[in-house]
Amino acid sequence: MIGLLQRVSQASVRIDGEPVATIGQGILVLTAVECNDTPQQAERLAERLLSYRMFADDSGKMNHNVRQIDGDLLLVPQFTLAADTQRGNRPGFSKAAEPAHGALLFDHLVAAARESYQRVQTGRFGADMDVALVNQGPVTFWLRVPPDG
Repeated sequence: MIGLLQRVSQASVRIDGEPVATIGQGILVLTAVECNDTPQQAERLAERLLSYRMFADDSGKMNHNVRQIDGDLLLVPQFTLAADTQRGNRPGFSKAAEPAHGALLFDHLVAAARESYQRVQTGRFGADMDVALVNQGPVTFWLRVPPDG
């Protein structure tokens, strides 16, 4: 499973012009499920997202996680993160999970995150979403939880 984490001062998701999620300071995570991913990877990614230290402490070092700053977490499914871009000018998606498997594991990721933390919002799997954000820093990290964890 892949998560692209962006430290934000605000972020939102709209579908068909209607707001479905809005957060203040926290993390926007664009998430991709790969074809061989498992529920254990979704659980491990949720754990890493909530523990990843990307917020400054009093000395300006990235030593605080989203829980420590009482921030928000916005999970947005984005299968294109699993694209193969090694050749040519068009991405391939053979590494991305089939939609049913992707939706199941995205929902598992959301449930695992919500089990540990209350301030979790989401986009909608399979929807055409407008995602807006103010990347704070900018700070962006790419995390991948491989099948062996």
